[in-house]
Amino acid sequence: MADYILIRKSRNIVSTILHVVLNVLLGVGSIFLTAVTGSFILGLFLVLVSKWRIFAVRPRYWLLNIKSSLVDLIVGASFVLIAFCSGTVIRPIHFILAGLYTLWLLILKPRSSSRANIAQSLVTVFLGTTAAVLLSATYDSSIIVLSSLFIGWAAARHVLVQSDDNNFALVTFVCGLICAEIAWIFHSWLIVYSFGDTGIIIPQLSIILTVFAFAFARIYQSLIKNDGTPEKDEILIPTIFSILIIVVIVVWFSNPSFHL
Repeated sequence: MADYILIRKSRNIVSTILHVVLNVLLGVGSIFLTAVTGSFILGLFLVLVSKWRIFAVRPRYWLLNIKSSLVDLIVGASFVLIAFCSGTVIRPIHFILAGLYTLWLLILKPRSSSRANIAQSLVTVFLGTTAAVLLSATYDSSIIVLSSLFIGWAAARHVLVQSDDNNFALVTFVCGLICAEIAWIFHSWLIVYSFGDTGIIIPQLSIILTVFAFAFARIYQSLIKNDGTPEKDEILIPTIFSILIIVVIVVWFSNPSFHL
């Protein structure tokens, strides 16, 4: 019996080490392969291969698995696309992206608490819209609006699917639609903050949409928690906080390093 327990522990340790190594390889490899090759194809291929479990079941479960993995897919694809937009010369941004993607895979992604789900959704909105804005400099600007619609829907679904409310389809669509509307309003004057030679570029739109997503999640959680009658203290603070941040960003931080 003791030998059996020892073997089980050894296998668990080996599995844990292998899991960490594979995730590190995915996080680092997808970013630097994209930078070195100057193409996002290999990076996206690694992200898709890492989700092989989606299709390791009967086809009737594929759509459900894809929906449940959308946040992880968007985050992974966003890291790769941001690395692609950062150029083929290795810069600090590539190391930052590789480190952040690895942290996502090892620390944030495996968590399933309510707070973790909100954090995962906010990361999805921020990175997804950042990639969309950067791509719009090369491709059509409609990418921003359509991507914001899809990302907002996926992020809202990721949070609401964990709630007790089973009728969240309309709410997720409304969230995506509002994100698309905000993106459409700001698309003609996309403020982008850059940080010297690091290669770090943060779109103003990504910050605004992330703040909106935060307020949206907190308000809806209060509605569900209190049977449709939210507590003022639970929605007032995040609402005021979000509005103040957006006002400060738009009024005082709209003098861009450059604009698209």
